[in-house]
This record gives sequence, structure tokens and C-alpha cells, in this order.
Amino acid sequence: MSTAVAVFDHLKQAGRRGLGAPLIVMLALAMMMLPLPTFVLDVLFSFNIALSLVIVLAVVYVLKPLDFAAFPTIVLMATLLRLALNVASTRVVLLHGHSGHAAAGKVIEAFGQFVIGGNFAVGLVVFAILTIINFVVVTKGATRVSEVTARFTLDSMPGRQMAIDADLNAGMINQEQARERRQEVREEADFYGSMDGASKFVRGDATAGILILFINIVGGFAVGVFQHGLPASVAARTYTLLTIGDGLVAQVPALMLSIATAIIVTRVSRSQDMGKQVVGQLFAQPKALGVTAAVLVLIGLIPGMPNVAFLLLGAGCGAAAYMIAKRAKTPVANAANPNVPALAGPGGEAAELGWDDVQPVDAVGLDVGYRLIPLVDRTQGGELMGRIKAVRRKLSQELGFLVPSVHIRDNLDLAPGGYRITLLGVPVGAAEIHPDRLLAINPGRVHGTVMGIATRDPAFGLEALWIEAGTRDHAQTLGYTVVDPGTVMATHLSHILSTHAHELLGHEDVQKLLDRLAESAPKLVEDLVPKRLQLGIVVKVMQNLLAERVSLRNVRGIVESLAEHAGQSQDPDALTAAVRVALGRQIVQEISGLGAELPVITLAPELEQILLQSLSGVPAAGAALEPGLADRLQKSVADTAKRQEMLGETATLLVPPPLRVWLARFVQHAAPGMRVLAYTEIPDNRRVRLVSTVGR
Repeated sequence: MSTAVAVFDHLKQAGRRGLGAPLIVMLALAMMMLPLPTFVLDVLFSFNIALSLVIVLAVVYVLKPLDFAAFPTIVLMATLLRLALNVASTRVVLLHGHSGHAAAGKVIEAFGQFVIGGNFAVGLVVFAILTIINFVVVTKGATRVSEVTARFTLDSMPGRQMAIDADLNAGMINQEQARERRQEVREEADFYGSMDGASKFVRGDATAGILILFINIVGGFAVGVFQHGLPASVAARTYTLLTIGDGLVAQVPALMLSIATAIIVTRVSRSQDMGKQVVGQLFAQPKALGVTAAVLVLIGLIPGMPNVAFLLLGAGCGAAAYMIAKRAKTPVANAANPNVPALAGPGGEAAELGWDDVQPVDAVGLDVGYRLIPLVDRTQGGELMGRIKAVRRKLSQELGFLVPSVHIRDNLDLAPGGYRITLLGVPVGAAEIHPDRLLAINPGRVHGTVMGIATRDPAFGLEALWIEAGTRDHAQTLGYTVVDPGTVMATHLSHILSTHAHELLGHEDVQKLLDRLAESAPKLVEDLVPKRLQLGIVVKVMQNLLAERVSLRNVRGIVESLAEHAGQSQDPDALTAAVRVALGRQIVQEISGLGAELPVITLAPELEQILLQSLSGVPAAGAALEPGLADRLQKSVADTAKRQEMLGETATLLVPPPLRVWLARFVQHAAPGMRVLAYTEIPDNRRVRLVSTVGR
């Protein structure tokens, strides 16, 4: 016993050192080249049968096919070992077969005498049946399943990779989990690709077994008659029995290996061994067992039939059906109890509802048509995922809070080249692009034309053309701005996220900002929330700032201003105005940069007085103007803003503090790019340059 354990330990150590496969290959070559004694042949044949049995049982009990990823290599090694044994046994049979049935060892003799009763005709029939089962049924089916599975696995890789990236962007998994899932996808593709080749080994082994049998019979008969002078009948009987015994010894392990191959390629990738999987699914329907029991009982009542056998089987199936049905109805009884939140489904199983059935909406979603999948799939060279990540990083730095992840998914309801951007489940932007073309945008200063499909830039609505990639240089020389489809989508997404940033900011985000500030100024945060202001008011103030394109990077200045004015008002609009005054330097710098002058647009004094009178004592949200005046004001603001933007300057409207909030909302649709400032928000070190007056 200790010797066997020591040998096994040595084999394990050789395998760990990478010597296992080379040793098997060298052993196979040695068996092909060197004559082996019959005792060694018996040991090797016994080992071959034991190895095949171990492989079959390992396949049966493995939880997932990928858990046995070394199976294709093992199939190759086992096949090589068996073919080498065929060569070694053939040499012994041909050299010593004339001496009797025991010339090739006890194992071959046992299969030739005991298994087939010493009748070579029976042996030929048994061998033919085993070969047909192996070659026509098991091996052919396993080969076909391997081919289809390998093709489908490879075809599904891009979609699975995109699903992993989408889950990663949505925050459902982390980087380590994504890495593990990508590795699993690659291993699965490699495994089924290898299994496609391994099935060919098994099929070729079955074919080789047939050819080796007939070659050995003919060769043995010739050697026995012409070299050893045996009578033809004696030579035929002796060498045929030895050859059939040799063939059966090789064919039985080959059949087991073919069965193992068929089992592993037909397994579903679930973490469950084959026994539990088959039993759990085969006997899941009690109706099938009940009908089977009735049929068996009817057959058992027919005179002349083996009544006892059929009746016993029918009773067993009926009892099994009753037990399974009783077990399935057990959850239904719980439904009668009003304290148990369960309902019986059509199949008798409890169908409980939970919060997991309520799917939350994605903060930011990107639906793409199937032609745009290569832009997202990194395995196909898609760079959109990296660009979206860069957009999120840039916006997070500019806005001062973490922009939520973008959940990307394919949508067959869209056009093949279409995409749709959603915020909180609501579509806010959509377009259709050509992934095989480039977008040439007209910035307003082009001096020529280029062939292409007319369209508009999805982000800013500028005139554009979808052009061929070969005309890129020509379009650029004419003054067009040429970008690829991935950049178009990323720019559109960036524009929407920056425009709707206030909708993405929630209580959790503000709380994280306050928690980070509390690390350096704990007393400031502690005195503000919730002692002086509720968190909801702070959230509303920050949302107001983002709606007016004011960054939250100076969160300390925002909190200090809120703490200073919290005792005077709890109104979010009033607090927002106070915070804007405190952030005046930052706001003006974001508009005009480091320039000493700030070009502004003002209201005519008469118009300013009319608006102040209209808003006196009325909340900004409830203020209303005479329709004709409002229409003229919108047109005048829009025209003035357009002229200012044509000069390359940001349109800035300077108004009295009481008018700022109302005018900011009023001009939002007429001139989206216009910034509305109050007199009090201009820092002392900035000069104001009047460029236009609205209302004259």
C-alpha cells in the first residue's frame, strides 16, 4: 500500500513539474518501437481501461464543462496511448500468435475466450456492433454537437463581451469581476474550439480501430500459414481470436472515451453535476410519470406478457408521480395563509414577488442598433467605451460630482444605425449615424462642397454631411470639421450630460460631497446639516447651480455661503442667489476666462422698469408678461445672443438681482447659450464692457 502511495505521489510531482505529458508521449513512442513482454501489455491494457473509466466518471461528476478544461488534451493523450498499445499488441500477436491463445497476454486471451466464448464469428459480430455504436451513433453525434457549439460560442463572444462592459459601466460589477467574466468567456471559446478538434481525434480513432482489425486478421493469417506452416483453418481461428480480443480490449476504452466526449459537449453550462441535472429535470413533471405508470399497468394486464415486471414498474412510476405531485403542492397550502406572501403559479410552484422584481431605471442609458455594436465591442476595435469613460471623467472634474455610469445595451427596436440616450428612463436624445462613414460638420466658414449624405450634428444641430473616409482630407481643406461616428456619439452624450447635470445630482451624491468636505472641515458640515438646513434644501440649491452651469467644485465655498445665509431664509432660490454672489469670481471666470473685461448685454431702462413692476410682490415662477411684450423680448434676446456668439464671445445678460432668476428661466429656450448675471455677482476686479442693449 505504501509503495502504491509513493508511486502516486511521484506521478503527481511529475505532473506539477510539467513532465506528465512528455512522459506519456515518450511512453507511447516506446511502445510503438520496442517489443514489450506480455505482463507489461496486461498492465498497460488494464491501465487503459481504468483511465477511460476515470475519464467517464470525471465527466459525469464535473459541475461545469469549463471545470474540466483539460479534457481535449486528455482525449488526445488517451487516444495516443491506446493506438500505441494497438501497435505493441499487434507486434506480439504476429510474432508469437502461432504458440496459442495466451501468446498476447491474459487480458487479450480473456476477451477472446471468456467475453465471446472462443467463437470468432461471435467476436466479429460483437466487434462490429460496438464499432457501429461508437462510430455511427456516439462519435458522429458528438462531432456535430462540437462543431455547432464551437461556432455558436465564437459568434456570441462580441455580444457577451459587450454585456460585460455594459454591466461594468452600470456599476453592477467591479473591475475584478469583469476581468473574471472576460476570462471565462475566453476560456469557454477556447474549450469548445478545442473540443471540436478533440471530437475529430475520437472519430479518427474509431475508424483506425476498424482498419487495424482487418489488417491484423489478414496479416496474422499470412504469417501463420506462410511463416509458421500452420493449417489455414488453425491459423484463421488462432489469429482471428487474438485479433478480435485485441480489438475488443481497445474498442471498449474507445467507446467509453467517445461517451465521455459526447457527455461533456452536450452538457449545459450550469454549476450542477450530471446526475442531479438529469434527475431534477427528467422527473420534474409528475404527469409524465403518471401516464407512464398507466401504460405499464395496461401492458402488464395483457395475457402472455411478463405481467409481474410490468406491474411492478407501473406501481413504482405511479408512487413516484404521487410523491412528486404532493411535494409540488406543498407551497400551494401556504397560499391559504394570509400571512404568507405567496401565490400558487400554474405549475403549483410558489411565485413570490419581491423588490428584485422591480427593476430600477438607469440614471444614464445608451441604446444602440445592431450596426453600432462594433463601436462598443472592444474585441472588434471599438473605442466608444473608452471615450465614454473619458467623457465621464472630464465632466466629473468640471461639474464637481461623480457623473453616473452609462448603461449601454443593444436595442432591436432602433434602426440598425440608430442610438438613443436616456436619462432616468426617459429618452432625451436620439440620432441615426453611419458607422462606415465620417461626419463632416459645417462650422459656418466652409468654402466649397463635398459629396455626402446631408444631415445635422446630433449635439448642436449644425449642418453636416456623412462622407466617405477617403474624402476626409479634401473636406478638411474646405473648412469642414471631420469626426468619426464614435466621436459623434460621445460628443452628443457629453452635451446631454452637461445640459441635464442637475437631473443627475441626487441626495446620495450631495451627501458624499458633504462627507468628503467633513474630512477637512467637520465643524462646518456639522453646523449646517441638519441643524440649520435640511439635506433636501442643500440638494435643491446645488441642483439650481448645475442647471445654470455653475460648477460644484468649490463645495466649501457653497457650504460656507449656505451656513451664512441659512438663518435669513430657507427658500432654495434665495439661497441659490446668495451662493452665486459668493461664487461670482468663479462664475465670471468660467464665462470670460482670465480676460480683464467682461462683455455684457443689458436691458433698456424702460424695459427694466416694466419687468421690475411686473415682478414686484410676485414670485418669479408665477410672473407673467403681456404676450406681445414677451414675444418681442424673446426675439430680441435670441438675436442679440446670436450676434454675440458669432463674434466668438459668450452672450452674457447683466440684470438687477430681482430679475435674474426669472430672466434666466425666460431666456433658457430662446437663447440656451446665454448666461444671466446679477449686478452683485460681478467681482470688483473685473471691468464690464457694454456691447448691446435689449429693448431699444
